[in-house]
Amino acid sequence: MLDLDGLRYYKETNRLEAKRAQGGLPHSIWETYSAFANTYGGILLLGVAEAPDRTLYSVPLADPEALARQFLALVNDRRVASANVLRPGDVRVVPSGGNRIVFIEVPRADPALKPVYVGEDPLTGTYRRSGEGDYRCTPEEVRAMLRARPAP
Repeated sequence: MLDLDGLRYYKETNRLEAKRAQGGLPHSIWETYSAFANTYGGILLLGVAEAPDRTLYSVPLADPEALARQFLALVNDRRVASANVLRPGDVRVVPSGGNRIVFIEVPRADPALKPVYVGEDPLTGTYRRSGEGDYRCTPEEVRAMLRARPAP
């Protein structure tokens, strides 16, 4: 578990992504959700920014509970994300550095659900995580995930 009061000791990695989210739910959250689900899983922090030295710090959110509710509603909308891989308790509002942030733990998707993609087309909406970035999967990578699905 992360020490959320010690965010300054963390940097974005292949399993950790920070989003300021002060203007609402960022559109790029879905690419990161897809990438985490399709690779090793990871933690999304909303209400967290990156300093010039790449360390993290919390920022005030107007209504973190509303942001968490919006995320949960949209992750269940098949026009937004192809699958909800979250478990109960994976989305919560937690204190950090005098602010309240949204903590989202995205587990690695079961092979039967892969690829987890954004929108309605797996060939254009499937992402993977590499380093601290989200990258669109090639059609070959998407087809490999589809072939790896267990037989029904």
